Amino acid sequence: MNRSLKQIGRADSRAKPEPFNGSGFFRSALRNSGPDHWQSHWEAKLPGARRVVQDDWDHPDKDSWIANLDACVAEADAPIVLIAHSLACALVAHWAGASEHVAKVHSALLVAPADVDSELHTPPVARCFAPMPLDLLPFKSLVLASQDDPYVEPLRAHFFASCWYSGFLDVGALGHVNSDSHLGDWDEGRALLEQILPPS
Repeated sequence: MNRSLKQIGRADSRAKPEPFNGSGFFRSALRNSGPDHWQSHWEAKLPGARRVVQDDWDHPDKDSWIANLDACVAEADAPIVLIAHSLACALVAHWAGASEHVAKVHSALLVAPADVDSELHTPPVARCFAPMPLDLLPFKSLVLASQDDPYVEPLRAHFFASCWYSGFLDVGALGHVNSDSHLGDWDEGRALLEQILPPS
């Protein structure tokens, strides 16, 4: 892949997100995000951050996951920033097409969107989120994709971003951008998040 053609811009990896008066919601992937996942690091450090907890992380149910996300958004203060990884990117796309509360969301960071339509890339348990919604998202969004993600081909991730009218950035060879990627606080991702935060 020609990274320069896919990239929307390089962020200063030393930059840190500024606090904002609102809520940040983390949407974790299948089996949740462990303590070494960058989402867990961010959740502990970002002001107003909250993880949307699902009833069963190992056996996802699309309707109940959407309902739980919707309940959290409904009770939160706007503006809201959604931070989703893997299967949760499909969840955000489904939720955005069904919720009455989308106006409360300022933006979404969508990292390593798992290709729920592909039997070659995602397990059967994720198929309940197929087909992947391809409608334009009603809020600003940024898709971050890895060159060697086993759960989605880079061009497929770019296709999702194009359909959602999201920004897109190739973040290099980071696998599934999860705990196995050993990113720690993932400063580059934090700097990219800053680009889509509401004005402070």
